[in-house]
Amino acid sequence: MGDWLRDGPVVVTGGAGAIGSVLVRALLGRGATVRVIDNLSGGRREHLPVPDGRLSVTVADLREPETYAAAFRGASAIWHLAANPDIRLGTKDPRIDLEHGTVATFQVLELARKENVRRVMYSSSSVVYGAPKVFPTPEEYGPLEPESMYAASKLAAEGLCSAYAHSYGLRTDLFRFANIIGPAMTHGVLPDFFDKLARDPTRLEVLGDGRQAKSYLRTEDCVDGMLAVADRDLGPVTIHNLGTTDRISVREIAEKVVAAHGGRARIEYTGGARGWVGDVPQQLLAIDRIRALGWHPRYTSAGAIDRTIEELASARGVHAT
Repeated sequence: MGDWLRDGPVVVTGGAGAIGSVLVRALLGRGATVRVIDNLSGGRREHLPVPDGRLSVTVADLREPETYAAAFRGASAIWHLAANPDIRLGTKDPRIDLEHGTVATFQVLELARKENVRRVMYSSSSVVYGAPKVFPTPEEYGPLEPESMYAASKLAAEGLCSAYAHSYGLRTDLFRFANIIGPAMTHGVLPDFFDKLARDPTRLEVLGDGRQAKSYLRTEDCVDGMLAVADRDLGPVTIHNLGTTDRISVREIAEKVVAAHGGRARIEYTGGARGWVGDVPQQLLAIDRIRALGWHPRYTSAGAIDRTIEELASARGVHAT
């Protein structure tokens, strides 16, 4: 267990979200006092335990630090997970990721500096690699050429974290996620497919040609990986990929979701290698660096998809009959 967990309360931005809420429960299980900051645009209060003496929730916009500064006072570490969760939304309005990604991250780091918080853990993404030509893609891969506003915001925020670490002496851990999935997710391929079949049980539209293939990691595996890094003293700036060693195609995912709905819907593809502008059709991260710390995912990509489909089907009352 790292010293950061014993030196004061822990702040989690985006703590009511799909990943943040799992992290919050893990931190509480370790005995931490946790202060959640969330604007509840994507997160939900019901994802969290009832606030008590060790858990508080502040509803605030990260671009306005005066509204949440009290949560940073005396804190030992910041887990910065808050961001726009919908890549396609950022393409329609380029300012969304600039404001809620880059600017929000600057405000978090600047407030951490002013309040003398010495650790910041940041949730980045595999999309910072752009469309890599090397698979599995290692952390050293470059040049990094983001292909969406979301990806550009993530890379800019990584740069800010590194600059604050070297300029002001804080330590930062940067996590480049594969596709993280779990029962509380509100965006991504699985909720999208479930929503489409709820509207029309006879037809499932799939963006692209279905050959897009990516790695899918369960939220609990993601949180375990982040904690494995945070518990070690690895230097002022660390970068770790978090994913699985395999990937699964969109076509296979569509077939699994249709089967969970009874197998009657026809699958229709819009065509093209990309699902949308900014989509990275092929992704597989090298995870040797974090596996060397003893971490490994409990689920394969297919296993993570299967479990999450079961959870979403149960929550939505979907039966394969």
